[in-house]
Amino acid sequence: METIVRKIDKNQIDEDVIREAGEVLKRGGLVAFPTETVYGLGADALKEEAAKKTYEAKGRPSDNPLIVHIAEYEDLKKIAVNIPPETDALAAHFWPGPLTMIFEKSAAVPYGTTGGLDTVAVRMPSDPIAAALIRAAGGFVSAPSANTSGRPSPTTAEHVMEDLDGKIDMVIDGGSVDIGLESTILDMTVEPPMILRPGAITADMFEEVIGPVSIDETLLGSESKTPPKAPGMKYRHYAPKARLIIVEGDLREEILAIRQLAYAAHREGRDVGVIATGETLPFYKYGIVKNIGSRENERTIARNLYRVLREFDEEDVDTIYSESFAMQGIGKAIMNRLEKAAGHMRISAAAIVKEQKYRRVIFVSRADSVRGPMAAELLRNQDLRQEYVIDSMGLVVLFPEPANQKAEAIMKSAQMTLEGHFSRQFDGEGLQDDTLVLTIDSNQKEKILSEYENLKNVYTLNEFVGDDTEIPDPYGKPLTAYGECYEVLDGLVQKLADRLNLDAERDG
Repeated sequence: METIVRKIDKNQIDEDVIREAGEVLKRGGLVAFPTETVYGLGADALKEEAAKKTYEAKGRPSDNPLIVHIAEYEDLKKIAVNIPPETDALAAHFWPGPLTMIFEKSAAVPYGTTGGLDTVAVRMPSDPIAAALIRAAGGFVSAPSANTSGRPSPTTAEHVMEDLDGKIDMVIDGGSVDIGLESTILDMTVEPPMILRPGAITADMFEEVIGPVSIDETLLGSESKTPPKAPGMKYRHYAPKARLIIVEGDLREEILAIRQLAYAAHREGRDVGVIATGETLPFYKYGIVKNIGSRENERTIARNLYRVLREFDEEDVDTIYSESFAMQGIGKAIMNRLEKAAGHMRISAAAIVKEQKYRRVIFVSRADSVRGPMAAELLRNQDLRQEYVIDSMGLVVLFPEPANQKAEAIMKSAQMTLEGHFSRQFDGEGLQDDTLVLTIDSNQKEKILSEYENLKNVYTLNEFVGDDTEIPDPYGKPLTAYGECYEVLDGLVQKLADRLNLDAERDG
């Protein structure tokens, strides 16, 4: 089968394209189309054979119910019975929009559409392309996400074609969707109504309209024999090809844990994926890191989630680590999709973090232009068992200056560089207990301890590695003096690396 792709502008809808797509659906064919949530795979909701085609194209279990999409509120009465009185208020507030409600089905809806259940899931999308297509198709269009079952849901027409090219009749390309996560599903057949799948419409929003709602906190596991009442409840969904693991803890612990996991993979010669946010992106050095959006606006995370998961399918990674997100508002929906994509695989950030004594190493010299930055760069080039944030700072820094040119020349001759380094004033405030401060001489150590009484883990470099070889100060001397300083620092830093690796082995 050749899949036809038709581009369309939702602000200026091409009626010929809509008419063509509507005829395909009336003939029992399949048409993928955009909604405000994700792309749906449309079929005639009132035809048993159309439902079968949908399940076949997606590779979807036949007990996983389809959502029936309508464009007119009055049409709800044709496919649902015993509709609760609260429905009018909910529809007035949230339809058209990203809300699916479950009702007792009428005889008009075949069991093929409902996955064998006596209930039907109904939604009225707000996307104008979706609404026009539903009307053109006769008013009732079943539309699960237009992807291979279990894969990340499609948020662009390109995603649809990746999965279903040659398996469906037509794709309407309306560009990227707005929300990026499937609709909230609210079961109206129980009292109070129960949220079966979180989405952009939250429990708080419902309660402002109809009072209390309940939340199904125990979604069915893959081993359950109970038919799922709504899409996305029973089977693993939204999954990339690589194994996805959610790292849980406070945000700092999550960052540190993912950094360590990515660094461990790097030492083994492989990359892992990292799902980060705009706020945390700068903290990751290893792995293939993708920005999923901003924690200050979690709707950007929802919009980008499936795109990022699909992008990782193009990367050579076998494991993806993701930060977690707040279980409130749309964050609850984000975590629901992440957990389904991960097959509920989670690890404790604290369990990884507690294994490492030091996470940051700061070399402190007088002006942070020669010995401190040289030592820091030497340590960065050591084979370390664990990852460290490695910095250098100075006790007398009036303004940022680049590294000394002679020091840079010596480092370049050793295939390293101080390019990009600018001196920074040491400030011991706010340093964590897992920071190791190493001064170049004892005077600097004494000054730091006198000014920052509560600061832990402050040593001279010589003291920490157990070597009293004096570190010469080459400043103002010929290039050979810088070379001699380099040789001493190189020996001391190698001992430092050995000490850190030994500590890491003991901690592990």
